[in-house]
Formats: sequence, structure tokens, C-alpha cells
Amino acid sequence: MIKVPTLNPRAVNLSDYPFDSLRALLDPIAPPAGIAPLALSIGEPKHTPPSLISQTLGANADFWDRYPPIDGTPDFRAAVADWLNRRFGLPQGFIDAESQILPVVGTREALFMAALLAVDASVSEARPAVLFPNPLYHVYSGAAEMSGAEPVTMAATRENGFLPDLESLDDKTLSRTAIMYLCTPSNPQGTVADAAYLKKAIELAHKYGFVLALDECYSEIYSDRPPAGGAEICQQLGGMDNVLIFHSLSKRSSAPGLRSGFVAGDARLIKAFKRLRSFGGATMPLPIMAASAALWRDEAHVEENRALYRQKFDLSDQLLKGHFGYQRPAGGFFLWLDVAAQGGGEEAAKKLWAQAALRVLPGAYLSRTQPDGSNPGKDYIRVALVHPPEITKIALEGILKVLR
Repeated sequence: MIKVPTLNPRAVNLSDYPFDSLRALLDPIAPPAGIAPLALSIGEPKHTPPSLISQTLGANADFWDRYPPIDGTPDFRAAVADWLNRRFGLPQGFIDAESQILPVVGTREALFMAALLAVDASVSEARPAVLFPNPLYHVYSGAAEMSGAEPVTMAATRENGFLPDLESLDDKTLSRTAIMYLCTPSNPQGTVADAAYLKKAIELAHKYGFVLALDECYSEIYSDRPPAGGAEICQQLGGMDNVLIFHSLSKRSSAPGLRSGFVAGDARLIKAFKRLRSFGGATMPLPIMAASAALWRDEAHVEENRALYRQKFDLSDQLLKGHFGYQRPAGGFFLWLDVAAQGGGEEAAKKLWAQAALRVLPGAYLSRTQPDGSNPGKDYIRVALVHPPEITKIALEGILKVLR
């Protein structure tokens, strides 16, 4: 007789994974024959990756037979530090490449592990809280649940400009907060937090002693002005205390398959993060580290990439203005479309799949039910503008035809 193992209830009872929910919704529906399905549901850039990747990987092929160090190579850390200095106007030496930068195999892993680093589940006075925007990147919620903390949502709706209202957070909640996640430009709405907002978040982290995790993975895709970053505000405040910032090459360099990013910030937190990842984190192979360093040093391909997204923003302006509550996103590459008149996000997603073979993500799958019973994403769909402009145009025309 086989004795069944007792599993960790936190893992068994994790919130629904959005793409599992999407498959359950759409797989029973056959898309129209003769139309090639198009995935607009996942933020996987489809632009041609820069040739710099294959060139650098080839030039470093001799290093595939070596285990890479958990903290990366000096060259990788130097490339990241130089990029942060250039991008955010930091003085030389503000970011110490040796103690304040850590390579990560995609920022999803690092964002998840940040909660494991920050949450002390043994605290008996009050259950630790993990705060995150709602709608959200699903990793924040999963990290809160697996760390043993209480997931606490912060509504980010049209009424508050799609950014959590930091002023509304009460002292009792902030006093037991272990980590707060903020994403700017935000996923899914594309909202950019300005310098004053970031300053307020950092000051709260200082006052209440929690970790502020700033997910800035979409910072290099924007319409007009480069978004402010946590590093530049920290520099104004005199240091990176309590702050971790996360960046990735998936969006910036159209290289999601490279699985390359970094976390930078408070040297004390980075030291502890390095130790944690020594036990549970994947290490970035040395050839990929070399290719990553080359990409962080090159801005030409980023400007070309950004120009393609601007073309797609312009197409969205032309085709969707006046429909579905459309607003041109300030950053990122998602459209957050209000389809309440079409029956809500799930109904709109089913119609688009059944009639046009377009796969989009219902907003409810990116949201958690609020204490008042509402779900801030149920009336929305998220559309990822990840395909080349000519394909994006066809997709946007299909959305109009089916849902208007």
C-alpha cells in the first residue's frame, strides 16, 4: 500500500495561475478554421532579438563547461552598474558593483524569492503582510502565499490613476508589512509612477522598516519620457536602504528566452539575497552572462526596439481611440481595455477566440477579489502588443470587428 505524502498546503492552495485559468476558459472553444491563432495573452516579445546575443554567445562558447558563480562575473556587475549610472543619472560609486548587484535568471524568480527573504513567518505578535497592487503580476501574490505572509492588495483602478493610493494605507497594516511590491511602468495598465510617488514609497519603507521591491522590468519601453526609477530617488535620499530594484533583458532587449536580469539595491539585502539564492536559485551560465553584459552596454538595439513599440502605440491611437476606455500607455506594452459593455473580460476573451482566433487575458485573472467583494479586473482584458507592427494592426482590427 502506498502512503500518500502530506504536501505543503501553501503550495496546494496557491491562487489560480492566470494561464491555467485561460486554458480552462478557451480550450473547449474551437477557433475559426483558416485563421492562424495569435497570442496576445502573454508578455513575450516577438521582435527580432539583437544579433549581439548570438555573436557573444558564440565568442564565449568555451565557458559552457563551467559552473557560474552565484554573484556573477565582475564584468557583468560592472556593465549593470554603468547602465544604472547612465540611465538614472547616478554619480559614480553610488552603486557598488561588488556588493549591490546580483544577476538573476529572469526577474520572476527573483521577485518570488524576495518575499522568502523579507518575511519572518515566526513573528507571533501580528502576521506579516505582503502588499502588492491589484491588478497585479501573479508572482507577487504567489510569493506572499508561499512565504506564509498575509497577501494584502492595494487597489489600482481608474479612480486612483491605476496606482495604489499610498496615503490610504493605515499604520496598523504598514507596521506589519514585510515587503511591498510596486511595478512601474505597471503591468497591466502601463502607468508610470512619478518621482514624488516613488519618494513616498521609499520613505514609507524607511519609516516602517519593510523591503520595497520595485519591479522596473518595463522601464525601457515608453511613449515619451523615460520613467523615473527607484535608484535615482534613493540617490536623492542618500542611499539604497530597504530598497531592491529589478530589471530584465526580456522586454528591454526582446530576449525573453535568455532568462537574464538583475536585482540591485541595499547591500545588506543583496548579501542576504545572495546567500538565499546559493541554496535555492538558479545561476546564470557564463556565456549568457557575457551576452547580458554586452546588451546592457548597448543602447542602439533598445532604441530600435522602442521605436517599434511607439509604432504600435500609434496604431492603437488610430484604431482604438474612443473605444473600450482606451488610453495610450505611458510605458510597457500592454493595453488594458474596458469591455464591460461586451459582458466583461471572460466573455470578451471567448468572443475574440471563437470569432477571430485572438487570445487575450481576462483582467479578472490578473486580479484578486477586494475586501468589499469587487474584482478590479473583471471588466477588462489585457492585450499584449508583442508582435511586429503589421501583425499588431491585424490584431487590433480584429478586436474592433468582434467587440465594437
